Amino acid sequence: MPKVALFNQTGSQVGEIELNGSVFGIEPNQAVLFEAVVMQRASLRQGNHKVKGRSEVAGGGRKPWRQKGTGRARQGSIRSPQWRGGGTVFGPVPRSYSYKLPKKVRRLAIKSALSSKVLDQNLVVLEGLAFDAPKTKDFVNVLKGLSLEKKTLIVTDGLDQNVALSARNIPGVTVVPAEGINVLDVLGHNNLVMTKAAVQKVEEVLG
Repeated sequence: MPKVALFNQTGSQVGEIELNGSVFGIEPNQAVLFEAVVMQRASLRQGNHKVKGRSEVAGGGRKPWRQKGTGRARQGSIRSPQWRGGGTVFGPVPRSYSYKLPKKVRRLAIKSALSSKVLDQNLVVLEGLAFDAPKTKDFVNVLKGLSLEKKTLIVTDGLDQNVALSARNIPGVTVVPAEGINVLDVLGHNNLVMTKAAVQKVEEVLG
């Protein structure tokens, strides 16, 4: 089972924590990680594209010319698709791009993402993370104490408003509860910081 250092909020090491090998110690499955990222990014698409069909464009209520006797091709409306300004055939309409992967695949993906952070030594476990009041400066000091300067994902045990508000204005820092941890966020940040309680909660669900 992998072991990582356990830090306090000031950045000092206070011990070690043994992680569940079935969650944080597997060999990352790159194919499953790819599928999970594609699924999440597809679900984020708004899908609000829209074109007008021949029944939606303005005008064209009258037949342009009579059916026979003109020598021209018969036409029923100037808003047919072949006319300039006419409707579009088979154009995009609002729809959802979201889909779901099997539950076992989703679980394997998040385990692979967490294990990759352990292998790359980009996982930091905190004894706890709490603030008396929302203050960005205090959160910046925590990151400096842990020597974390790039994009960082903070995973806490439940949603702490003081922690979330303190990190809200720091570029590249995202705070999510343990229940909301996902592959896209884990892989999209250089560093992963988890509280000890969050680690236990994730292990309880995925272990």
